Amino acid sequence: MIYLGRMFAIFVIMRYTENATVYNNWRDCEKRMKKNYDYLIVGAGLYGSVFAYEMTKAGKKCLVIDKRSHVGGNIYTKEVEGIQVHEYGAHIFHTSDKEIWNYVNTFAEFNRYTNSPVARYKDELYNLPFNMNTFHALWGVKTPDEAKARIEEQVREAKAAIRNPEEPANVEEQALLLGGKDIYEKLVKGYTEKQWGKRATELPAFIIRRLPFRFTYDNNYFNDKYQGIPTGGYTQMIEKMLEGVEVRLSTDYFAKREAYDDLADKLVFTGMIDEFYDYRFGELEYRSLRFETETLGVDNYQGNAVVNYTEYEVPFTRIIEHKHFEYGTQEKTVITREYPAAWEKGDEPYYPINDERNNTLFAKYKELADKEETVIFGGRLGQYKYYDMHQVIAEALKKVDEEI
Repeated sequence: MIYLGRMFAIFVIMRYTENATVYNNWRDCEKRMKKNYDYLIVGAGLYGSVFAYEMTKAGKKCLVIDKRSHVGGNIYTKEVEGIQVHEYGAHIFHTSDKEIWNYVNTFAEFNRYTNSPVARYKDELYNLPFNMNTFHALWGVKTPDEAKARIEEQVREAKAAIRNPEEPANVEEQALLLGGKDIYEKLVKGYTEKQWGKRATELPAFIIRRLPFRFTYDNNYFNDKYQGIPTGGYTQMIEKMLEGVEVRLSTDYFAKREAYDDLADKLVFTGMIDEFYDYRFGELEYRSLRFETETLGVDNYQGNAVVNYTEYEVPFTRIIEHKHFEYGTQEKTVITREYPAAWEKGDEPYYPINDERNNTLFAKYKELADKEETVIFGGRLGQYKYYDMHQVIAEALKKVDEEI
């Protein structure tokens, strides 16, 4: 009887264990069957929108969510007084990649806008990038040889004054060795200090690897073959990408993370990678921006889309007059003052600080990311890299190719 009792007990345990395994397998299967989407895309910016468009075209079902109340991320434009206002700073599309240029032109018609910013130092105005117009305004020189001679003279003076010119210790020394005193003090020093929130002598030299000298009377800031602004702004371009895609705005992924994860087979995450991992190794550093936008009752405030204020005592780095991006003739104008700001948790991050400390920290997060089988990280924040728009698109298309 004892023997039979033990056998019965073993039989019950085996049946229970078997049923539990079957039950768990069934629950896992049911959970998989309940997946409503192939991809959950966190972020309706450029990377997420390109990815959603391509995957939808490939027959995949995508859900795009964004914590903001609009699509477009930082390239979002809003119409004010008939003017497309770049709500998160000036964005000029430029690339030398013909395929990328053709790609964006399938979603919008681009105008011929050429980025030609002006630098204002006190009451002096200079063209950017540094070119013959700049050098003429600085020194009255008229030929490339005269400009080169003046720069070389000031660089020699800097080499004689710097303790170890072969290894510049900071941004100040680096800039002096590249362009000399006049260019550094009027056009580099104050702007760079405002941009990074530190004095030039406290910033690592690698921040300024080179200074773009152009010995022609050419104010075109970019060397890329193609550039322009989408007529009617960037928002309508993103909206076209997202046609036929389910989009939920004012939706915070982290508010219901587990529930959102259960909706799709794979996650595309374009937010901060350190936040995704709950800051496990510590916070990465970012720079933030603050904008002051106002509508003015004049038809032309500064005569140019972008004017950089290089004087340190002026707290903002530049003023953007939005109508000039599309050659506007409206009776009023809209301007935005742009203030760099230190980033703190909860602020909007705009670009990473890719110094040695942060790159080392990011490598730890990337090691985790590389092991993920169902999570894709994209964009400036997800990949912790300063990308221009054409590079973001290229990265998204590359990932699409890998997925398909």
